[in-house]
Amino acid sequence: MPKIVKPLGALEIKRLDKPGLHAVGTVPGLKLQVSPNGAKSWILRTKIGNKRSELGLGGYPGVTLAQAWERARAALASIREGDNPIIDRQRQQDSAAWTFKACAASYIKTHRASWKNPKHAQQWANTLETYAFPHFGDKHVADVDTPDISAAITPQWSTKNETMNRVRGRIELVLSWAAAQGYRPKGFNPAQWRGHLDQVLPKPSKVNQRESFEAMPIDGMFDFMHRLAVVEGMSARCLEFVILTACRSGEARGALWSEIDLDRAVWEIPGKRMKAGRPHRVPLSDRACGLLDTLPRLINDDGEEIDLVFPGQSGDKPLSDMSLTLCMRRMGLTAVPHGFRSTFSDWCAERTAYPSEVREMALAHAIGNATEAAYRRGDLFDKRRNLMTEWAKFLESAPAKQSNNVLRMRAV
Repeated sequence: MPKIVKPLGALEIKRLDKPGLHAVGTVPGLKLQVSPNGAKSWILRTKIGNKRSELGLGGYPGVTLAQAWERARAALASIREGDNPIIDRQRQQDSAAWTFKACAASYIKTHRASWKNPKHAQQWANTLETYAFPHFGDKHVADVDTPDISAAITPQWSTKNETMNRVRGRIELVLSWAAAQGYRPKGFNPAQWRGHLDQVLPKPSKVNQRESFEAMPIDGMFDFMHRLAVVEGMSARCLEFVILTACRSGEARGALWSEIDLDRAVWEIPGKRMKAGRPHRVPLSDRACGLLDTLPRLINDDGEEIDLVFPGQSGDKPLSDMSLTLCMRRMGLTAVPHGFRSTFSDWCAERTAYPSEVREMALAHAIGNATEAAYRRGDLFDKRRNLMTEWAKFLESAPAKQSNNVLRMRAV
């Protein structure tokens, strides 16, 4: 027969000072714990499932004897219903820690492996820290609502629209992730554009002031290539290669000799280094191959050949992101390397008869919609080889000079 504990009153509870657990009666398993330093707290000793457990009910005197009885009875009733108050409390504590900032950090950590480069993750962190966290970073993610998002993106929506639109999209993804994890209600997302923020903010197309990359005029390419040819340094050679292949500067700066087959005159770039994430073959013109033939093959300290085609000064790392731009600045140009892709595109459209899909494939752009992409299995490589050969010849050809001796023919 279980021992009947004499119920203790409020005065007796106050006088208890011996360290240890003291049964207080009235509710089975309710005890007052007295620590060696004199601090007191309420403990409910009971069985949850097949396991003996101790459930803390709060400190004394913050929680009075009467309140301890009430909490103990509620916990026992919950256990009889099949709940586990210890696990429920842990979940509540975990949920309370999920601020928007914590959710953003977890989202970035979860998706980092799927992003192409570390810069993308850093951009995520930087933009949210700059624009979102000051307004609601420490707020529980379940409480983030439209006024919070509006306070973050509205002030600079018109002046920094492209950045603010990215921030809005990133906030939307973090909130969707939090909802999927159970940290906020599912359904309506206050950062969504369609049907919500598009009703209170102007369309990005109406306020986006982004300008296209400054490009070299088509007929200015001959003179520029001659000037570039006499500039010394790896940056100048890399820039020349960028122009001859119409590739992005990052693709050229990261080019490896193991990707290039000079006998077949082809450069095969793996998908991990391409913007679209797909492998890309680049046909190399005779001039591009000739340029590569002039480049030195560097050897590292172990006597092994360095695979980088355009290494930086250290030899073991590619040229920096700004190296080609600085080369152009020293030549007195304000344009950027990416602008040469625009020049190439203009030349294709205005000076050749090649279909637009050949040009777009040469630029490694996506072709058409998803349905068209599914049926287009080839990469138009032979046509692109002819195109790049003509491009190289154009760069070597001086533009025709305007003549002043043209006579107007009179009608007979």
